[in-house]
Amino acid sequence: MGVEVGAQAARSRALAVLRVRSRALAVALLPAAVAVVLLVGGSTGQIDGPGWGVTRWIVSGFALFVLLAAAGIALVVARSRPAVSPTVTIAEESAPDLYRMVRDLADRLEVPAPSAIALTPDCDSWLEDRTHPAHGPPRPESRDEIEGVPGVRGLSSAHRRAPAAPVLVIGSPFLWWMRVGELRAVLAPVVAGTGPSAHPDIAAARRFVRGLDAAVAVTSEPRGPLSRTVLGGVGWVVRLLLRSCRGHAAEMERGVAAAAAERAQAVDYGLRIVAQEQVGLAYAGWDRLLTRVALPAWRMGRWPSRLDAGVVAALTELSRRDRLAEGFASRLGERPACDLLEEPGAIDEAASLLAARLFHGGPAETGPDWAPVDWDEYPDEVVDRKWRTDAARLHRVLDALGVTRSSGAGASDPEGPTLARVMDHLSDGEPREPGEPRESGDLGDPVVVERPETAAYEDEDEDGGPENERSSALAAGLSAEVAREEAAVSAGAPAPSGAAGQVGPDMPLWDDGSLPLFPLQPPRTGRELLADHVTAMVCCAAMDTAGAAPGLDWLDGPSLLINGERSVDLGPRVLSLIEEGDPVPLRTWLLHLGIRPEKPVRLV
Repeated sequence: MGVEVGAQAARSRALAVLRVRSRALAVALLPAAVAVVLLVGGSTGQIDGPGWGVTRWIVSGFALFVLLAAAGIALVVARSRPAVSPTVTIAEESAPDLYRMVRDLADRLEVPAPSAIALTPDCDSWLEDRTHPAHGPPRPESRDEIEGVPGVRGLSSAHRRAPAAPVLVIGSPFLWWMRVGELRAVLAPVVAGTGPSAHPDIAAARRFVRGLDAAVAVTSEPRGPLSRTVLGGVGWVVRLLLRSCRGHAAEMERGVAAAAAERAQAVDYGLRIVAQEQVGLAYAGWDRLLTRVALPAWRMGRWPSRLDAGVVAALTELSRRDRLAEGFASRLGERPACDLLEEPGAIDEAASLLAARLFHGGPAETGPDWAPVDWDEYPDEVVDRKWRTDAARLHRVLDALGVTRSSGAGASDPEGPTLARVMDHLSDGEPREPGEPRESGDLGDPVVVERPETAAYEDEDEDGGPENERSSALAAGLSAEVAREEAAVSAGAPAPSGAAGQVGPDMPLWDDGSLPLFPLQPPRTGRELLADHVTAMVCCAAMDTAGAAPGLDWLDGPSLLINGERSVDLGPRVLSLIEEGDPVPLRTWLLHLGIRPEKPVRLV
């Protein structure tokens, strides 16, 4: 009963959307109808007399103008290509078991099976209609799929021209983290949506709304003065139609979702409740993996090629650490959903590259400055390089600030880059016990920032910068240096020696706009940049003088391994140095571990 109610509500709203289209057509034809009446009346002598001839010409001309304008608007709407989500489309021969499971699910739900299956590097699933004529002819260059990966290819031309049903888009982390039964339960409400999608009225209403939405995007593109004027009028009409049917379209989609959810109640309902818990857990692990693990690699010009496998490792580690997730680890003995793929490694690699493009803006192909990295190589290829690159940048800024390189008489290379140089500069020069407050005015002579680029960062306190005056100046210099390097990368120019980042053209790869479509994080504050760079310098000193090693923590990203154990107490000591000018906690930590701050370290 609930299915019928939801479907009926969706159909009634679809008819309301189509009535908007019909009214628009009636308005466009009304002047022509009046002109026809006047012309027929004149030819038959029914409407004749002084002034009627001029009226007929005016009305006929206006009707012709309206018809031409309506034809132009209809042409723009018809030829505008609706946005297509960037996906990795899975051919049936690459995942016959997955297609079989989805078809069996559709049979149990008594709905049409999806025409194809695609993966998205996100924790979501939906149906996407790709039946628009603009999606039909194969284009010379693919812009919405990852190519060149064995077993992963775009939709065939036959599917592109007339798929029988929408494409099922599945979040790739679900395939690796969820078990087969859980994935089926999660997909049940999604697949059930193919039933309402097959209804002619709902399908026609959706095509109309998508066409209007695509036309708005076309008319918003920058063009010449004449085109901008013409398309401005088209855009005004299209937006008016879109506003008129927006509420009905939203209610239609709610009705479709309600009908699909009600229909899916009979399929794996109990398991679906448990599977929804896995959806939240997968989302948390995926977000943590992207921001803590993948993002540092992307910034170094490396993209992890097994992100989905990393989700499993991250969530397994979370299960080990968090007592609230103890029960989730026992699931790992069941069959994972990625076993439904013939070549899960190749598909994981394609999804990982797509994730790098969407969330960071990396190139579509690998190169010397944009190469894949396996998890076994991550500590050396990413963590070690990141720390030494940050340490090199830190010393370049210290050089620009005129800070002496002298490391003391005990140093083997007095002019080399040392941790002692950084600590001496950030310290207030007055030794004191940990926790003892610093008196005002004990920073000595103010540090003069010689580089003009740092002037924009003088108000670091307002933007989360450190309160220490010397730290503020150093954070401003680092911010300017990072901004300069990022600008050089965006312009395609070579970055300064030791700088990190991928090089490539910054061009839109999809109709959705320029990459990255979904940037992960806002720009880092000066305080965060300074803390990262000082931490990197400490880690370099630990590796070069105390035998420490770079490591990977699945939940926290780059980590320092001392005697095989992850160091977890460095952060507060670095903050004491940069925020309070107090080096005592950090010096005590270094002394305890045998780290020599006066020894020069190797930089990139």
